[in-house]
Amino acid sequence: MKPILLVVMDGVGFSKTGIGDAVTMANTPVLDRLLRECPNIRLKAHGSAVGLPGDDDMGNSEVGHNALGCGQIYSQGAKLVNESIASGKMYASETWKEIIGNVTANDSALHFIGLLSDGNVHSNTAHLFSMLKQAKADGVKRARVHILLDGRDVPSTSALIYVEQLEKVLSELNDGGFNGKIASGGGRMKITMDRYQADWAMVERGWQTHVKGEGRFFSDAKEAIETLRREHEGIIDQDLPPFVIAENGSPTGTIGEKDSVILYNFRGDRAIEISMAFDNDVFDKFDRGGKHGAVYAGMLQYDGDLALPKRYLVSPPDIENTLSELLVKNNVRQYAVSETQKYGHVTYFWNGNRSGKFSETLETFREIPSDRVSFDERPWMKSADITDDVIAAIESGKYDFIRCNFPNGDMVGHTGNLAATVTGVETVDLSLGRLIHVCDEYGVTLIVTADHGNADEMLEKDKKGNLTVRTAHSLNPVPFIIHDKGERHELKGGGSPEAPAFGLANVAPTVAALLGIVPPACWEESLLK
Repeated sequence: MKPILLVVMDGVGFSKTGIGDAVTMANTPVLDRLLRECPNIRLKAHGSAVGLPGDDDMGNSEVGHNALGCGQIYSQGAKLVNESIASGKMYASETWKEIIGNVTANDSALHFIGLLSDGNVHSNTAHLFSMLKQAKADGVKRARVHILLDGRDVPSTSALIYVEQLEKVLSELNDGGFNGKIASGGGRMKITMDRYQADWAMVERGWQTHVKGEGRFFSDAKEAIETLRREHEGIIDQDLPPFVIAENGSPTGTIGEKDSVILYNFRGDRAIEISMAFDNDVFDKFDRGGKHGAVYAGMLQYDGDLALPKRYLVSPPDIENTLSELLVKNNVRQYAVSETQKYGHVTYFWNGNRSGKFSETLETFREIPSDRVSFDERPWMKSADITDDVIAAIESGKYDFIRCNFPNGDMVGHTGNLAATVTGVETVDLSLGRLIHVCDEYGVTLIVTADHGNADEMLEKDKKGNLTVRTAHSLNPVPFIIHDKGERHELKGGGSPEAPAFGLANVAPTVAALLGIVPPACWEESLLK
């Protein structure tokens, strides 16, 4: 059994438009050679291939790594919530009843916190609108919405579109018996939505803004956004400073001890820390003023192993028969490494949304701390450190299956800085060159793939035909390449470049086949002929 190294080039796909394609613009002699000389096909990494509602839905790193790590397609994110709302299951849940019951019993307010976007990556405004309508029907009299501005999974300066939609829904609901308002907000990369405990100050700013109503006052969200844009030339929505909506000199929606709170994001990574602040009795990351007494729930349970949060509206997919489970059963030694920004993707998400390991002896995880700077300032990120670590793991001879993630194409791509993203992609290419050399020397099979596109489409045309910055993931296919010195593997027909025949869930069966292991019957098929 030859060892395998699987490299995930996060956010690196094949452009269909050629507009803002940092992957093609970059000098990537190693990737170019692999695509020219090695067996390779393109994989679908969005929509139905990763369990999302339709093929207009962008893939993301979480569902991408779920699919890569489990060999199957599960209903995910928006689709999972859509199904629960459509069936009525969500509103019949004990959590919804408790959230609503607390508000009606105490004549208190129901608060919604979440990304105001229909990007279907972290949230969808349709879910928020549905819950507002149901809350009114169930007897809630006061609702307050704390909006996090996107500009990342949707056009970079589209916030006012979503504010207008929300204001319209609230206006239609508001009458003598119901009062709904926007209470606070700010850019998703400035407040509340930190991940992997990389910057707790972001969460603290969100707490001060949403819970305490502390910050700069504005009369409404439109005024806040327009003013902040004027004061910060060229700023995009995700980076807008926090703001508080006030009336007569007082915040319209501080969160009280007897209120209820729903975090309506369905994606877990950027929902965990604010959930910890609301849901933990013991908390030491910042001074929240003691444990908050509000009844708090998430759209999903964002971390099953940590039972966080305790209350959630929709049960997450119960992912079973993952690749890691299969390899543990076959005594295969595994190693997973990335820097902080994607460490959870090669561990938690890869292992089917589990924080722990299937085997303490057969699985080794390594996290390399990310720099706490804007990624376009250091677009190389920690690629050299990750590469050093993988090389050491290969040279040790201790592992049969090694996986790593290079975040550059995704994390730098999200900044909207095209030149920096080109540098990020080139950095990953340099890392691939180093890894190929060691794989050849130690007889390791190298697989190169990606979890979704991003760096491949960083500009888009608006309705007037003008080019605008794009910071969202793309709908483009991603590579699957096998480099194996001395051997030639035949791959199945990959379909057309625009419509690949296979998706990310076909990777795990291919790994199993290369290791000579029979996969579960529920898996997708291997890519090997």
